[in-house]
Amino acid sequence: MRTLLRLAASASLGALLSVSIAQAQPAGQIVALQHARVIDGNGGAPKNAQTILIEQGKIRAVGPDASVKLPKGARIIDLTGQTVLPGLISDHSHLAYTDGTTSGPQNYTRDNAVRELKQWQRYGVTTITSLGLNAPLFYEMQPLAHAGTLGGADFFGADRGIGVPEGAPPMAAADDQLYRPATVEEARADVDETAARHPSFIKVWVDDFHHALPARMKPEIYKAVIEEAHAKGLRVAAHVYYREDARKLVEAGADLLAHGVRDELVDADLITLMKRHGTWYLPTLGLDESFYIYAQHPEWLKSGFFRGAVQPALAAQLADPAWQAKALDPKVLAVNQTSLAINKSNLLTLYRAGVKIGFGTDSGATPLRMPGIAEQRELVLMVQAGLTPLQAITVATRDAAALLDLTDRGVIAPGKRADLLVVAGDPARNITDTTHIRAVWEAGQEVVSRPAPQPRT
Repeated sequence: MRTLLRLAASASLGALLSVSIAQAQPAGQIVALQHARVIDGNGGAPKNAQTILIEQGKIRAVGPDASVKLPKGARIIDLTGQTVLPGLISDHSHLAYTDGTTSGPQNYTRDNAVRELKQWQRYGVTTITSLGLNAPLFYEMQPLAHAGTLGGADFFGADRGIGVPEGAPPMAAADDQLYRPATVEEARADVDETAARHPSFIKVWVDDFHHALPARMKPEIYKAVIEEAHAKGLRVAAHVYYREDARKLVEAGADLLAHGVRDELVDADLITLMKRHGTWYLPTLGLDESFYIYAQHPEWLKSGFFRGAVQPALAAQLADPAWQAKALDPKVLAVNQTSLAINKSNLLTLYRAGVKIGFGTDSGATPLRMPGIAEQRELVLMVQAGLTPLQAITVATRDAAALLDLTDRGVIAPGKRADLLVVAGDPARNITDTTHIRAVWEAGQEVVSRPAPQPRT
């Protein structure tokens, strides 16, 4: 309790002190990151004593220190004892929906979007996908994000998304943020209107949120959405909870299950279907954990790394005994913990079976799923589920980029975008070393810099 009260008092200060924004790189200057340990995102073991050359936003060369020739005038940065890995990529987040302890369309402003994008970036997430509930402002900001002039992480999205009248999603949304078709004809028209804006996906909310809603999406609606979307060259991401819904959606052609199956263990039939259809799977392990973990006072709550992500109003809520008691209500807690346990087991089963796994957290959908913290926590949960640290990192970089059909990022290789996360330690041995951030590079610019701790004298 005392820890949370200190968190509430120091949240703003922590946000200010946790990071320094680096100076812009002079135009045309080549940067050499030397003597680094490199995890390239392709799944192989880290390579020691490596040099990465960065030029005009891209990686020009990467290799052993002795083999990479340094151009005259290059800026040299010594990364001895540090690890460079690709910037993390979230395939499932929500942009500008929360602020402090509030959620809703009133938060979809440019200032709030940039605040969140900068927070994702500070925590090593250089690309996010806003999977639904996007207002028209999304399309005004996206070209600026792609050009690197907006500030913060780059982003892609799923437009408004298609929900259910009197059903999912159970959150407020403006008329220009969400469709809720009642008929097949309305659903097809909504897809056609969405397709004209050229999003990365179309999102459908299918389930009833643990039986908490009075209605769920009818099969004829989601089948019409999938058929119309595919006719327009768009993929469909489906919000799911139940195994039976997942099976029916895969059979109908859904391209991405946007949450893990959490009611029961996956079976051979679903695995076979997903592999046959090439369906992607996003476990979002941290979704259920976020409802209770802060009330349990984990040790990492005390860290400056965490405090720098928490807005003052949210910090005060987390310190509120009444909120904590509600979060730890035995019946609710049991449901959330059981869902997480099933989700972890299903992730490991599907990963080992060769199903395509992406990386996402639902960050930004509720105040408790904090940008950056959610992604860092997801890596830990994936390792707890049974993946190795390198496997988790590969999912969060190379595979997350592949899910988005992005061939310009996700790995450290010549010609790729210089989206890089520099950390102290070796995340291949200890996944929490990804939180020891020393720098973040976005498209060749050092956008975040934290000085290494100095030894006491």
